[in-house]
Amino acid sequence: MKKLFSLLFALATIVSLNAQDFPTEEWTYNENYETNGWDISKIRTLNAFIIDSTNITGLVIVHKGKVVYDYGEITDNSYIASVRKSVLAMLYGKYVENGTIDLNKNLTDLRISDVNEISDLEKQATIKDLISARSGIYLAGSNGGDSRAFAPERNSKEPGSYWLYNNYDFNLAGYIFEQETGKSIYDEIDSQLAKPLQMQDWNRSLQRKSGDTSVSKFQAYHMWFSARDLARIGLLMLNNGNWNGNQLISEDWVEEMIAQHTTSEEVINNTRDNGEMDLGYGYMWWLWENTGDPRFEGAYMASGAWGQSITVFPEIDVVVAFKTNNIYRRSNNTATRLKILKKAASSYEMD
Repeated sequence: MKKLFSLLFALATIVSLNAQDFPTEEWTYNENYETNGWDISKIRTLNAFIIDSTNITGLVIVHKGKVVYDYGEITDNSYIASVRKSVLAMLYGKYVENGTIDLNKNLTDLRISDVNEISDLEKQATIKDLISARSGIYLAGSNGGDSRAFAPERNSKEPGSYWLYNNYDFNLAGYIFEQETGKSIYDEIDSQLAKPLQMQDWNRSLQRKSGDTSVSKFQAYHMWFSARDLARIGLLMLNNGNWNGNQLISEDWVEEMIAQHTTSEEVINNTRDNGEMDLGYGYMWWLWENTGDPRFEGAYMASGAWGQSITVFPEIDVVVAFKTNNIYRRSNNTATRLKILKKAASSYEMD
């Protein structure tokens, strides 16, 4: 695996500033990243920060389809926490486009029931409400790790009118995906993403659902990926669903996923967040707002507990993917994750 030292010595080939490359079985490393706008001193600063001040276990920076920097265990498959939700959003596109899934169907239409009764008002929530975290259903999910502590009283909000990050919505969205398509989420990752993107480390046998079914029958669809395979997902998103000429996800669906369905102001107000990051929300993707850095213009992110992330920077053709393997009891707080991304982005000098 090539580490920082491989980035400090430029080779002879100069990569065109306008070219967009795609990896095949292996990633290509851009050895001339300095000629493509990257500041070597800032890359060194980023590297030192990751080593000295974070618990990151693997990180990859991709520019125009080539790796300009990597760190740590980028081949290691580990738990990606809530990044799973953004992956599910991508899988939805094919079936929304072909009419198999109708986002306007509500829970009554879908004949959804659970171990704890869903009210008539809550059953008015649509699939669109679920994937944008606006269902108005404040039941406990089968797994923790959300913002339900900030939930209003049940039946106090009309579906679609109020944002809350609740795993109930996301787990139910996974259940409905499988009910409506007749397909396994994991098989769909395999066919829609892993194979066409030629993922190097994807392992179908690692993937599994879990959750307390006495609380809710809708289990969490947990996922395990490597950092370098998450970077492929980010590169697909950066290219609007197109992979080397093949439109794997429709451009319209990519636009819908990263359209602002909830403002950062509402996210902060509804979760009493301290505002370290101004993030709006799309369809299970986080949207960067108000950063003051032009590199972050139009940027969006998949994010998971402990320090899992895919961040796409369309303005500079960059993807940053990083992971924190919690099996080592390692974690990174919000401030640390923000610093990683800011240092990574600022290493690129815009014209």
